[in-house]
Amino acid sequence: MSEELLVDVDDGVMVLTINRPARRNAIDLPTAEAIAAALDTLDDRRDLRAAVLTGAGGFFSAGMDLKAFAATGERPVTASRGALGIAGRPPRKPIVAAVEGAVLGGGFELALACDLIVAAEDAVFGLPEVQRGLVATGGGALRLTERLPYHLAMELLLTGDRLPVARAAELGLVNRVCPKDRLRETALELAARIARNAPLAVAAAKRLVLEAPTWPADERFARQEELTAPVRASRDAIEGARAFTEKRAPVWTGE
Repeated sequence: MSEELLVDVDDGVMVLTINRPARRNAIDLPTAEAIAAALDTLDDRRDLRAAVLTGAGGFFSAGMDLKAFAATGERPVTASRGALGIAGRPPRKPIVAAVEGAVLGGGFELALACDLIVAAEDAVFGLPEVQRGLVATGGGALRLTERLPYHLAMELLLTGDRLPVARAAELGLVNRVCPKDRLRETALELAARIARNAPLAVAAAKRLVLEAPTWPADERFARQEELTAPVRASRDAIEGARAFTEKRAPVWTGE
């Protein structure tokens, strides 16, 4: 991959670590392309079930690398997955953001592109773009109203104010809050719990959550059936029933 993106695999979980601490893990175009390539691998490999996205050096990501943009004119937008290598097309498989420190602007948008968020006790969130004459176009304005009540999302978007991690937890924006020294461990534990489940069922559940809000009300159950019937007819569904009756852990094949 790239020295600026470290990729490890831990028992079916891909761990992506943005490794640019001198730039507060800000993302330039090569790093965005490395993230996109890693997510392609995540989706393509059957032995990988989930992912964790985190940053090196005590912080998550400062978002877009403005110094790199000023020097090259290149925005960190990939053809395949959009801004930051993920915002336009997140992976099909579940991904957990493990965040710490200031999670602002593009860094917050990076976290919002993930399915779950584990936050260290020092994390603070915000989309300060309007304070700089800009709009959060890396998914922030689009996704925040899906994760928070309308008025609260609008307050953050229109004021640019910061959201402390304790308040983010109260609002259900993050899944776990933990000490900084347990951030990676906590995120891996959560991802591993997902990875232990049937991959076809997990993939269908994620698709259902993402796609169902756009379906007409009178079509929802029929369209749900299109996604879930193949899962119910799969070998893994049979294996899940057998494992339950035999009181053993299931062995999934993804078939």
